[in-house]
Amino acid sequence: MLKKGDFIWLAILIGIIVFLFWPSTNKMFIEFTTNYAYIAGFLKFAVLATLGDLLAYRLVTSEWKIRNGFLFRAFIWGFLGVIIVLIFKIFGAGITVAMDTGLLPFAGNTLAFAFFTSAIMNLSFAPSMMGLHRITDTYADLRFIEKQKNLKLKQVVGKVDWNNFISFVVFITIPVFWIPAHTVTFLLPPEYRVLMAAFLSIALGGILSFAKAKDLKKK
Repeated sequence: MLKKGDFIWLAILIGIIVFLFWPSTNKMFIEFTTNYAYIAGFLKFAVLATLGDLLAYRLVTSEWKIRNGFLFRAFIWGFLGVIIVLIFKIFGAGITVAMDTGLLPFAGNTLAFAFFTSAIMNLSFAPSMMGLHRITDTYADLRFIEKQKNLKLKQVVGKVDWNNFISFVVFITIPVFWIPAHTVTFLLPPEYRVLMAAFLSIALGGILSFAKAKDLKKK
């Protein structure tokens, strides 16, 4: 059954889409992203990945809920957004050099560039980034929901369901979703990749949260 929160969430998403694609605001967005890449990366991931987080919790628990530690979680998403902005540049430039120097085949082929960038980035960087998120999100659960204080890293890491993380997030979502999705991303002109990344951050928040949201169902 649809709830009021469903319409609010959808209205926010539609508002963001209109802002991104309306000609005048689209130009503003691209200029801001170009001139202030890190700030833009922080904002778009803090907002859009958090929307994915909220949606995942709604799908699993059938309710909308702003959990304790909401601002901490949003800050972590923003921090990851800053890292992703840099990583996109590093891997894009690195793959170009590797192809031009013969370390990778099909130099000059756009599809090959997009696939190699996506595959290598997701097989090397993505698991560590997603693992970091799982640890910080688990910390937020323990600190803000279960009200545990003086937490140590060993306690937090020990609470993570690493079997679920490896079997689902790494072995399923990376080859099935992330490599194809980021291949499409790197097929786009550079100025539009930020738009794609912004929308993919909703899926990122949803996938990572959905993988563990069942553990929070009774909280």
